[in-house]
Amino acid sequence: MPTERTVEHPDGRVERITETGAAPTVVERRGGGAGAVVALIIGLLAVVVIGYFLMNMNRNDAVESNAVAGAAESVGNAADNIGKAARDAVPERPSAP
Repeated sequence: MPTERTVEHPDGRVERITETGAAPTVVERRGGGAGAVVALIIGLLAVVVIGYFLMNMNRNDAVESNAVAGAAESVGNAADNIGKAARDAVPERPSAP
């Protein structure tokens, strides 16, 4: 059988409380863990995307270095060709007896 009581607070409020003989029911709310799984997947995707961009940047640096090396080799070959042309343009002196 329920028991009713009234509590008067100093600020003038009146509170009516009904108590039953049954034990109180405790309701707990727990998550299923889906939020943690989604956060983990998003974190892994972020790591993969950042890794891809870093590797791509490294690849671009290698391509640029190879292009500079190729251009330097071409300049070296051109200098050799100019040297040969200069030697061929000057007539040889006859040897002194």
